[in-house]
Amino acid sequence: MSTTVQRIENIRDDSETSGILRQVWQSTRLFRPVLILLVLLVVFMSVYQENFLNRTNLVNIATSVAVLWLVTLGATLVQISGGIDLSSGAVVALCGVFLATTLDNGMPGAVAIVLTVVFGAVVGAVANGIMVGVFGLNVFVVTLASMTALTGVVSLWSGTNAQFVQSDAVDLVAIDKFFGLPTPIFIMIAALVVFSFVQNRTYFGRDVYAVGGSMTAAKLSGIRTSRTHITVYAVAGGMAALAAVIAVGRIGASTPSPDNTLPLNAVAAILIGGTALAGGVGGVGGSMLGVLFIGVLQNGLSLSDVPTFWQQIITGVILLAAVLADHVQWRPRRRSVAPPGAHAGHPA
Repeated sequence: MSTTVQRIENIRDDSETSGILRQVWQSTRLFRPVLILLVLLVVFMSVYQENFLNRTNLVNIATSVAVLWLVTLGATLVQISGGIDLSSGAVVALCGVFLATTLDNGMPGAVAIVLTVVFGAVVGAVANGIMVGVFGLNVFVVTLASMTALTGVVSLWSGTNAQFVQSDAVDLVAIDKFFGLPTPIFIMIAALVVFSFVQNRTYFGRDVYAVGGSMTAAKLSGIRTSRTHITVYAVAGGMAALAAVIAVGRIGASTPSPDNTLPLNAVAAILIGGTALAGGVGGVGGSMLGVLFIGVLQNGLSLSDVPTFWQQIITGVILLAAVLADHVQWRPRRRSVAPPGAHAGHPA
């Protein structure tokens, strides 16, 4: 009798385990393609380049994508809400100049960093969030205009000259090490954990998906869509500012010219990570896999001595392929009309 009971319990345990495994496998549906591509790319590079998997190179990959990682985290929330952010490169440069200026004026390093993040959040909220959320302007036009205007502000403010930065607090954030690993790696992990929690476990995260899934349904359900738009762009600006601290600390100076390929790489990472261009579906987990894919690819191309222009061409092709895949994958969803109160999307 006891043997029979034990067998039943074993069958039940096996069933529960298989059920959990099925749920885990199903949860990877959106970013499964980029996960498979990333694994294949790592295997290929490890065979083709003998030094690819050594510790130094892996740490180099992680630190090299730190700026893109942080920018993409903020941009993912914008994308899920149905928006897009093309101004992040200009915001990073602007916040870098702001940081250098505050330090030059004698501001303590820690205070300057906090003020820089707040400044970036305000820029994102005002330049993009209010224009999109309150006035209802087209997200592409607004963020493109912001990119252009802020690029001019950077040149005007900096005088097209780099400002050198010397700060222990900035070094702590950007280049110092803990347990043998650069600080940016710990910042990246912590930021991913926080964003995953916000995305999956908070009312704000639910609102972001709802707004991206159907603006009309979100309004009918009582969500203040304008506030959601302002908040996601403020978060994106704050993350761009944090990325600026790392970028400035890494080179020891602010840059007078924005890297306007940064937002394009972020969009590419977001799309190949499974987030829909139209919004409402996706998540930060897939986006970070997209960032790692781009980082591994660029690192492998550099190790192979591929010229920079070919790297740019390949990145552009990846972005185009990601947009095409998004169009094919979500075309049925765009054609359908979601009823009020319908579920807006699925986090990943």
